[in-house]
Amino acid sequence: MAASTHGIIATFNTAAEIYHAAEKVRDAGFKNWDCITPCPVHGLDGAMGVRRSKVPRFSLAGGGIGFITGMSLIYFTGAVDYPLIVGGKPLFSPMFAFPVAYELTILFCAFATIGGMFILNGLPMHYHPLLKTDHIVRGLDDKFLIVIEASDPKYDAASTKALLESVGGTEITEIES
Repeated sequence: MAASTHGIIATFNTAAEIYHAAEKVRDAGFKNWDCITPCPVHGLDGAMGVRRSKVPRFSLAGGGIGFITGMSLIYFTGAVDYPLIVGGKPLFSPMFAFPVAYELTILFCAFATIGGMFILNGLPMHYHPLLKTDHIVRGLDDKFLIVIEASDPKYDAASTKALLESVGGTEITEIES
């Protein structure tokens, strides 16, 4: 049985090399690819054409739901479930409900942020074909890697390998699934 291909991996020696290679891969029109670096490379996400994350939308939605939940909880308990007038104070006042709403805003925002990150990153991912390669260890230590996945619409093994060679990639290898 023939093993299917996950993609192609190429090694680069410096951050400048991978930065310029990422620009060339982006300009070539690839969509399903990634850079693996042992340290943060300033501006690499821009060179890759990565758009802004959608996680803040999850955070905002979670925070809004938490705030509304807190205000609703205090309104329900003070004005509906157990209406008790003490010293002429109103049955509901946002001023008294604010501490509960504030805390629930923070709690729901945190849970939504973590949940959004897990959903958008496809986590938990218990296996990835890239972890079988010997390259990954060097990519976490002192080398820079570009991985182009076979699921990319523009992927063709020969032309993709030629592109990675032309941008300075070394140790170009196909990754088995």
